[in-house]
Amino acid sequence: MYAFTLERPSTVQAAAELAAGGAKVLAGGQTMLASMKLRLSQPGAVADLSGIPELAGIKKEGNAIVIGAMTRHIDVANSAEVKASIPGLAELAAHIGDKQVRAMGTLGGSVANSDPAACYPSAVLALGATIHTNKRTIAADDFFVGMFTTALQDGELITAISFPIPQRSVYMKFNQPASRFALVGVYLAQTGNGVRVAVTAAATCVFRHKGLEDALNKSFSVESAASVKIDDSELNADIHATAAYRANLISVQTQRAVAKLLG
Repeated sequence: MYAFTLERPSTVQAAAELAAGGAKVLAGGQTMLASMKLRLSQPGAVADLSGIPELAGIKKEGNAIVIGAMTRHIDVANSAEVKASIPGLAELAAHIGDKQVRAMGTLGGSVANSDPAACYPSAVLALGATIHTNKRTIAADDFFVGMFTTALQDGELITAISFPIPQRSVYMKFNQPASRFALVGVYLAQTGNGVRVAVTAAATCVFRHKGLEDALNKSFSVESAASVKIDDSELNADIHATAAYRANLISVQTQRAVAKLLG
């Protein structure tokens, strides 16, 4: 690593001021520290958010589960509140990376990073979550802009994410065995406003699939999901899978999701 200054702010305001001044914000460090070790990132100052207790925690507010940005994956996975209200979200968290990653990685860090293969963004998008920052609230549909790019502005920090409780939901993840990132992940949610289907790891950014949503809103069945042709023209192709293979996985994982919810 290059030399850098480590700051440990005790309030959100202090952290935001450091970020606005050019410091890189450290949440769980699962991406940032690895980038620094490989000298792909060279921040002059790092602001560690772990000393701000108000940023962690899980609570139920009305018909939503509110999770603090610094809440660890393992705490989401083990939360009785999340398991009871949104079991699909708890299951997603339980299968991120390995034990070490789940013990250190955070919800806010993952969502703010917007890694194309991350799991949490699909849940945020499919559940129609609201991202709370130190400046405003942002709807999930407006938050993810592109690869490693979000609607967050300079000095803007995620403080919590509010997940509306769906009628039912599930996440189906097809792992890339070596990294344990998703090769394709599909989060399907039945909400009061209809079915929402979010896909991660198939393109440069998480996205909702309108064709699958329309079909499943008309008929919530495996056959309905299978009838939708998945266009592969804008999907990723790499050493792990072709675009056509990922398109097939989107269909298969959606069918599996429907089957699981139907019992």
